[in-house]
Amino acid sequence: MSRPIVVIPACSKMIGGLPFDAAGRKYTAAVAEVAGCQPLIVPLGEALADLGAVLDIADGILLTGSLSNVEPSHYGTEQPLNPASVDRERDALTLPLIRTAVDRKIPLFAICRGFQEFNVALGGTLHQAVHDVDDHNDHREREIEDMNEKFAVVHPVSLKGHLRAWIGQDEIMVNSLHWQGIAKLAPNLVAEAHASDGLVEAIRAPAGHDFCLGVQWHPEWQAKNNPVSISLFRRFGAAAGGQPQ
Repeated sequence: MSRPIVVIPACSKMIGGLPFDAAGRKYTAAVAEVAGCQPLIVPLGEALADLGAVLDIADGILLTGSLSNVEPSHYGTEQPLNPASVDRERDALTLPLIRTAVDRKIPLFAICRGFQEFNVALGGTLHQAVHDVDDHNDHREREIEDMNEKFAVVHPVSLKGHLRAWIGQDEIMVNSLHWQGIAKLAPNLVAEAHASDGLVEAIRAPAGHDFCLGVQWHPEWQAKNNPVSISLFRRFGAAAGGQPQ
């Protein structure tokens, strides 16, 4: 029996002076090894990414984190703080993909940049630099080379709603590797986790979706060894496989 297909929109990367469509292996590994699904990376570019074809085969959609940011023109009039950090080709694919996936109730799991895309696609806004916002903490990654330390848990988030019920805890510890964060929550989304400074850390589509969740942290990091990550990816995989939640 074939495994459910989870499509993963790529990021645009320059490698050796040439453009590449790329996705981190930690995401594809979490989909394959924990969610029990078949990851399928979708290339970027108008001629390559046929939205209808992608959605026809997608049992689920995973939106990854990235070093790039959603271009501010999609949620306001600000100029990007770092113009080199935008990935217009990814924005052009993911934002309409999210809106259509939500309408069709296709299971969706959005992580870090994907979490921010999820909010923007449905009408929310972002802080470009959370650490510069009054009464907010610095959520950026630590400047260290050891990846185990970089992705180590650093602060608690409080849970509520479906996410609390799924995980069975009021609070969990998470890693934190992001500059940006939600400023205004999209009208059709529900906040299900907050950091101690009030920053939204998880969002969910309203009732009627088996699994349509975004998280600001990185559950894909060493997912097989993290009970919270296992719970989320298995639930996502079950939804992609059509199993009732």
